[in-house]
Amino acid sequence: MITEIAAQLAAHRDVVARIELEMPPRIAEMVTLLVETFRREGKLLVMGNGGSAADAQHFVAEIVSRFKMERRALPAIALSTDTSILTAIGNDYGFDKVFRRQIEALAAEGDLVVGISTSGNSPNVLHALELAREKGCHTVGLLGRDGGSIKDYCDLALVVPSDDTPRIQEGHITIIHIVCDLLEKTLFAR
Repeated sequence: MITEIAAQLAAHRDVVARIELEMPPRIAEMVTLLVETFRREGKLLVMGNGGSAADAQHFVAEIVSRFKMERRALPAIALSTDTSILTAIGNDYGFDKVFRRQIEALAAEGDLVVGISTSGNSPNVLHALELAREKGCHTVGLLGRDGGSIKDYCDLALVVPSDDTPRIQEGHITIIHIVCDLLEKTLFAR
């Protein structure tokens, strides 16, 4: 068991090292997009399924409440949190539309829409990002593997360099924390 624990920690370090080597410019670009969105009075909308839904909620909580700095609240919505909306849309339109329908209702030109998908192929995330682009929103994907079909619907795709879902999720939350930290420092530095 100790050997397996060490192997998993080594795999985590390997993914983080690859993120450090390959992704800082894209992470910086995501921070810039988010800063520009909030400076224009836009909002952040985030979505994902399963563990990625939890990551979407986590990201939005850090934005609306705070990450480390005492500051004003910023407008952000996790599209995976309202069970009445999710079940109504899922029942009436199908699960593939649970995020798209919310983008139709809530997104405005200039908003930033983030889709989180470890496979890069979640149909409901893809359909929502497609509509977000049509509405004039900026689109970002936090993805895994090769970015899947979703990367083609993103203005910016941050693809964690791994095929292992848990390692991809760990990469996503690391990126989210870096983005939140740099966002606060950029918008609210005294």
